[in-house]
Amino acid sequence: MKTARKLLKMARKWQKEASRSCCNERITNKGHFVVYTADRNRFVIPLQYLNTNLFKELLRVSEDEFGLPTNGPITLLCDSMLMSYLINVFERGFSIELEKALLVSIANNLCSLCSLDHGANSVEQSLVYGF
Repeated sequence: MKTARKLLKMARKWQKEASRSCCNERITNKGHFVVYTADRNRFVIPLQYLNTNLFKELLRVSEDEFGLPTNGPITLLCDSMLMSYLINVFERGFSIELEKALLVSIANNLCSLCSLDHGANSVEQSLVYGF
């Protein structure tokens, strides 16, 4: 798992890359970085979210699935609805119980998405394990 210092360093690097873009739309405010969801929606995230276990888990799963981006944006393995919900939860604050429930939910949803991508045998397997 990445440390907060390494995540912050990676986010700053990606922010520099985004600021070099010719489009003003790509530039983010200081203290923020950009991520994309699997359905290609763009989100500007405050750097302070990097210290949460939820965001660390999303980044870890994304790294496992897509690898570390070298010249491109960070793409998270979730859809824009989940990211919007998580940003809303971050802004309101959350309890330890809610954080644990969201971590389990994210892990279960991402596992089911991964199993659907690998063919019919995996889908049958996930149905058996679901009982």
